[in-house]
Amino acid sequence: MPINLDLKEFEPPLLEFGGPGIFTDPRDGLRDGGPFDLRFGAARNDRVNVGLIGCEEMVSRTMDWLTRTQGPLDADAGTASYPAFPGFEAVFRSKLNLDARWTVSFTGPGSELDKALALTNPSQRFDAVLAAFCSGLQRLTTLEISKPDVVICCLSDEIIEKCWTVKKTLTAEEKKAAEALKKRKTSSQIDMFDSFAEEQSDDLVSRDFRRALKARAMMKRIPVQIATNKLVLDGPTNQGPATRAWNSSVGLYYKAGGIPWRMKLEGPETCFVGISFHHVKTRDKHLVKSSIAQAFSSQGEGFAIRGGDIEYDEKQGRNVHLTRDQARQLGRDILEEYRDRVGGTPLRVVLHKTSAYSDGEREGFRGALAEVPVVELVNVMQTQFRLIRFGAYPPNRGTLCTVNDAQSYLFTTGFMREFQTYPGPHIPTPIQISGDDVSDLDQVARDILALSRMNWNTANITGGTPVTLFFARRVGGIMAEFGMATDEKPPSSFRYYM
Repeated sequence: MPINLDLKEFEPPLLEFGGPGIFTDPRDGLRDGGPFDLRFGAARNDRVNVGLIGCEEMVSRTMDWLTRTQGPLDADAGTASYPAFPGFEAVFRSKLNLDARWTVSFTGPGSELDKALALTNPSQRFDAVLAAFCSGLQRLTTLEISKPDVVICCLSDEIIEKCWTVKKTLTAEEKKAAEALKKRKTSSQIDMFDSFAEEQSDDLVSRDFRRALKARAMMKRIPVQIATNKLVLDGPTNQGPATRAWNSSVGLYYKAGGIPWRMKLEGPETCFVGISFHHVKTRDKHLVKSSIAQAFSSQGEGFAIRGGDIEYDEKQGRNVHLTRDQARQLGRDILEEYRDRVGGTPLRVVLHKTSAYSDGEREGFRGALAEVPVVELVNVMQTQFRLIRFGAYPPNRGTLCTVNDAQSYLFTTGFMREFQTYPGPHIPTPIQISGDDVSDLDQVARDILALSRMNWNTANITGGTPVTLFFARRVGGIMAEFGMATDEKPPSSFRYYM
């Protein structure tokens, strides 16, 4: 049977900034046009107030690094993909503001942080170090006069080595109780005491310090940035200073309330949504999957919403689905949050999901979004498909290959004409895209390429995953930690999750 390949290539996505003109590279746009929120005029903040928490040595190193980023840094290498950094104020037209009032430094061997690190039990040490940083956040967020816009948590190598991850170890009593509960569930012998047993043992088996710290900061309603020696020090295994400055400064500016850039859209006002499932393993539950919606408006707003939990079923494997009611409720929540942030109903909603949509999901989402003129359900899946090009380089980024008018593969990584090279270490792998009632697959592909440049945690343009799906695991983990600490609804702003 003959194979018919239809190849087309899209131009690099265009981005909008503060000044006139459109750009394909965020670094060019920021340098020449400034951040997008310059268009807000007097409504924007021309200062970024930064707080610092950590041991004395790491706080000092971080302050030195921030001082360096306020001036120009030479290009890391003699190629266009590693440009010089002009300095924070020159890039963002906003001053980086440090103040001793916004600094919490744990000093000496008798400090709260030092005592926490000395604990021998891994779980106790994890909790104690986390509590030390939370006490610092409490001090900064309760200042009466002025508060920082964003807090940098300075983590030493010792914290990373001892506390980055921890796994819960069940006691003999907990193992016995969990096994007994499992048997009662199997035999349907559930009584009034079982709910209490579940509540007491519903702890995460594996925990991540970064996620736990961000979850606690969310409770204080302040975004945090993580600083380690890999960021603040030069070294043979670290990225160059200019690259580190570009990436960390973009994230810092966004978390402080700024909008660095936005997509250039020719079509209607659109809300892009990524639907993902996060695995949450607890001490007595096998595996629960929680649905997460990560939404981004074409205006630049980003928000995350937690959906319903789905009990794990081994028969499903990785192919998990929402019920019709769960999909309907999640769709309603997305629309309500969008209206609150943007001030109106979008004309187009595009949902991205890494597995096929079930009939229940289709009915639920379309029912909730019935008043939106255009609703597109798009599958974005990994694939083993490869395309070989004559010559030394792989296919160009932006290549869409359709096989026999049936299957379409989009290269979101590949040879980049802007740099005249392929910056990746491996053969680029395309994603397979398909849609439910999608009228223009080319537009779907262009959207995905543009969304791959909407990661405001970096200024790098070589990433290939659309932002609707890129942070799925991180967002889910932070929401799980947040749920452990409080019954409150987690804040939706994406600034807390990055």
